[in-house]
Amino acid sequence: MTNRLDDLELKARSLEPDADSRAELTRQAFDYAQTYLDSIASAPAYSDKFVSEDSLIRADFSEEGIGFERVLGMLEKDVDTVGINTTSGRFVGYIPGGGLFHSAIGDFLAAVSNRFAGVAFASPGANRIEDQCMRWLADLVGYPASFGGYLSAGGSLANFTAIVAARDAHDVEGEHISRSVVYLTEHAHHCIDKALHLSGLGRCPVRRIAVDERYRMDVDALESQLRADVEKGLTPFLIVATAGTTNTGSVDPLRPIGKLATRFSAWYHIDAAYGGLFALCEETNELFEGMDLSDSIVLDPHKTLFLPYGTGALLVRDKEHLLTSHAAGADYMQDAIHIRATSAATVSPELTKHFRGLRMWLPLQVLGIAPFRAGLAEKLHLARYFYDRISELPNWEVGPVPDLSVVIYRYVPTGSDADSFNEKLVEAVHKDGRIFVSSTKINGVYMLRMAAVCFRTHKKDIDDIIDVLTELASLILVK
Repeated sequence: MTNRLDDLELKARSLEPDADSRAELTRQAFDYAQTYLDSIASAPAYSDKFVSEDSLIRADFSEEGIGFERVLGMLEKDVDTVGINTTSGRFVGYIPGGGLFHSAIGDFLAAVSNRFAGVAFASPGANRIEDQCMRWLADLVGYPASFGGYLSAGGSLANFTAIVAARDAHDVEGEHISRSVVYLTEHAHHCIDKALHLSGLGRCPVRRIAVDERYRMDVDALESQLRADVEKGLTPFLIVATAGTTNTGSVDPLRPIGKLATRFSAWYHIDAAYGGLFALCEETNELFEGMDLSDSIVLDPHKTLFLPYGTGALLVRDKEHLLTSHAAGADYMQDAIHIRATSAATVSPELTKHFRGLRMWLPLQVLGIAPFRAGLAEKLHLARYFYDRISELPNWEVGPVPDLSVVIYRYVPTGSDADSFNEKLVEAVHKDGRIFVSSTKINGVYMLRMAAVCFRTHKKDIDDIIDVLTELASLILVK
């Protein structure tokens, strides 16, 4: 037995590199990161090449391993130069983008210490850091000290957690499900529908409320629908407003909707995953009035605080609702769960929880809030700049003036189908790779989207994007 243990220990000790080995691994990783970051300005925003079937598959896990240098080579060839480059300033297709270097350092330190952030007993400091991040967000929203919440793995999980809390707070179960009505617009994020299904509320009646000419929820239409449902003996259960839709960047009228939710005793949830953090900017103060009326709200720091993917946030006005839905324990946890309200494991579906708070707390502490506020304000103005510039060009059509940093637009060729033309334009953009834009459909019409969210997107990038769009549109016209 002793000899066997000695042999196993010798082999297992490769999991613990010595100081020199750590230094070499760190040097190689840092050099790789430096090369990657230095190349972003000139790298494509999209590469449509695909990893060959025998490329990564060749790297079957072996008993002896292949070494760090070969692994980095595979990452460079098959991961970091393929697909969408969300770190590029010319990536304006979808909402998240960037990934702060300071956050990467935070993730590295969090992974090295591997603090368990699920319960306060395990790591009081990690929990306090997350609590500080949540308190800052709660102050931005205008929530009282009685709030609860946690940093989630993303907006989808945060929205799901909120809907579970709303379900339990309103006792929506059994026969009540089919009489409990949900209200939202067609521009609400599809994760809301998914959350309703996962939470057992798939049979709730769902009302798609009309929007106005700027794609914001029509408050009069909402009130009419609420009254009609009450007259039918149905119960208004959940009203979901969106503060920054993915499709158009529109912000629903938050305060009027909140007042209706109060009047009809419905749970008021705001999905502000994309837009909520723009409340840091004085340019948008009026748009976000009424966030404080909500029962729950979701924000995504991995969107508009430019953090890495996997950083969402849920805030609930009354933390007791979260505790009622999520608090749980077991005999083997009796030493760990002491203070329910400060433990993420008791206010969320997550139990084993990564110390993701460090990726948010560290850059805010090191850099302060001012650069984030400036970066967001810049994106607002870049969207207006793009909107003004492209609307002045012949044959380009734009949607409404953007509420935030998303612009919808399209090219309208003379004498040919606009939908077909813009489909070809998106294909050409993706094949070209210098920029990345995305498409959507608004009322059945094929439109393009420009979402200025990446912290590396600046005026020159917007100019380059417009130049590429006009160049490729011209090439399609002459074909």
